[in-house]
Amino acid sequence: MSSAGKNIHKLSAAGVLVTLGIIFGDIGTSPIYVLSAVVGDHTISRELVLGGLSCVFWTLFIITTFKYVYLALNNDNRGEGGIFALYAIHRRFKVKWAIIPALIGCAALIADGFITPPISISSAIEGLKLLNPNIDSVVPYVIIAMAVLFVIQQFGTNVVGRAFGPIMGVWFAMIGILGGIQVIQNPDVLNALNPYWAIHLLTDYKGGFWLLGGVFLCSTGAEAMYSDLGHCGKHNIRFSWTFVLVMLLLNYAGQSSYLLTQAGHTLDEHSPFYMIMPEWFLPIGIIIATLATLIASQAIITGCFTLVNEAMKLKLWTNFKVIYPSTVRGQIYIPAINWFLFVGCIAVVLLFREAKNMEAAYGLAITFDMIMTTILLASLMRLQKRNIILIGIFAVVILAIEGSFLISNLNKFTHGGWFTVSLAVAIFFGLWIFYEARKLRAKHTEFVEINKYLPAIQDLMADESLPKESTHLVYMSMVNDKNHIDSNIIYSIFRKRPKRADVYWFVHVDIANDPYLASYSVDTIIPKKMFFVRLRFGFKVEHKVNVMFRQIVEEMVQTGEVDIVSNYPSLRKHGMYADFKFILLNSRVASDNKLTPWEQIVVKGYRFIKSLSLPTHEDFGLELTNVEYEMVPISVRDAIEIKLERIK
Repeated sequence: MSSAGKNIHKLSAAGVLVTLGIIFGDIGTSPIYVLSAVVGDHTISRELVLGGLSCVFWTLFIITTFKYVYLALNNDNRGEGGIFALYAIHRRFKVKWAIIPALIGCAALIADGFITPPISISSAIEGLKLLNPNIDSVVPYVIIAMAVLFVIQQFGTNVVGRAFGPIMGVWFAMIGILGGIQVIQNPDVLNALNPYWAIHLLTDYKGGFWLLGGVFLCSTGAEAMYSDLGHCGKHNIRFSWTFVLVMLLLNYAGQSSYLLTQAGHTLDEHSPFYMIMPEWFLPIGIIIATLATLIASQAIITGCFTLVNEAMKLKLWTNFKVIYPSTVRGQIYIPAINWFLFVGCIAVVLLFREAKNMEAAYGLAITFDMIMTTILLASLMRLQKRNIILIGIFAVVILAIEGSFLISNLNKFTHGGWFTVSLAVAIFFGLWIFYEARKLRAKHTEFVEINKYLPAIQDLMADESLPKESTHLVYMSMVNDKNHIDSNIIYSIFRKRPKRADVYWFVHVDIANDPYLASYSVDTIIPKKMFFVRLRFGFKVEHKVNVMFRQIVEEMVQTGEVDIVSNYPSLRKHGMYADFKFILLNSRVASDNKLTPWEQIVVKGYRFIKSLSLPTHEDFGLELTNVEYEMVPISVRDAIEIKLERIK
């Protein structure tokens, strides 16, 4: 890891600055719309305001602070967080069912990525209507702002974080001061710290339970915060959260203080967030709020990058091009996901038009993600042999709260929640299809004992009647065992087109649960003629098999294990290096297979998803000039039997 990366992850001023810029944007801008969503069209009353504020306070304390900032950040995977980090740990314990909550959580968080930028940016820019009531629609301004946001993603979260950090520092100071002024004027609002008001709202206030759908919006950035753990480190997140939490609570309390003065009225089109600003400060406040909501969107976008990258490394999704804008640990940019989210966000803006319409679509999908994280955290604590009573209390309390949020959010389904839920279902189905297809292929890919074929391979090496395919022939192997080899490779060597070479290499790439592991081992099958290489690296390490393989070969040359000078006398005379060729095998279900309807769906779905994939040679970082693709058949079921009768 670079020194820059270390500085970012250790508690430091630079680390805190970056953390403010890329971690707390989403949860930090929730005051713009949360209390508006809670109050809605209801007549403002003391029990509504204090009850709503009490629910917000205890949600931030129990869900965000306790579950995520304390508990979840303690259950990281070598500094990485998020649903897939939890899944990777479960995979280490061979817990097979963990794949289901992991995929559900991933699908829900990505679906949330389509709604967070539109609602955050729209809610801020709509403040322009306070300055100029003649503005009919802010849609064009929202689209322009989002275009700028998605364009700058390519510069990396480190650069973005350093640029956005000071702005978020100003934002949190601003909302804290504005809220604090209101609290001083009406300290009665501090009664909301008593959980009685939250319980009273939910049990006695008419329709109070359904207001939880609005309350939940105050915690929607918590999951993205956990996913982005690898960008900043838990020490910086925890230190920053203390400041952020105080500023958030001051602003929520300040808005509630103002609302108490409006008892008996309705909000109409007014925003309590903007109403606590002095009129002279309003233009400045709108500008800062707009910048802050752009940064809020940044948090969910980087969270989606992290999730998709981990899914690819864990072989749970097809491979997209990943760009590493800097050498700082965790800094990634995935163009396909970036522009996919951009198009989706534009569609949301054009479909819902206003922030109040988006509120109905916001929060439902992400609730599923938070529940899945809770399930995996409880399971992990059980695997770690923690106190079973404490685990039970944690699971019951947190699931009861998040379950209540889920039920209250279901009320949003017909009002726009269907949009994000449909997206989440579609994404989950794609992930599940891909997972099932890889299981199907792994199950029916045969592995044969390599010793049985060694005499034939040695005879092939000596058969000068066959043209030499390459001096060094390299196959990417699925099996992780020097005594066995993929039957597809044997098919390629002997049956597809006999491939004579002087040296054969079989390279197996294993994605480890350790995010940043990078190691290899070599087994010699035939001295100086055939080798089995295992490459192991974590799901955060960039795929550069070509570079790694070259380094391995060079080290083996130094130890005398292999000779890479050309065997052709004319070239060897001048010390020319031998040629290498990589053979990449694409398996395809044989045409004579009889598939079940479900297997047909899996195979066709997998082919479609793979068509979107990065070419295999690019994924492994191989030079196309040294690569040859081959199609080989696999049988997933018994071939169709047709009885033929020979007629004389």
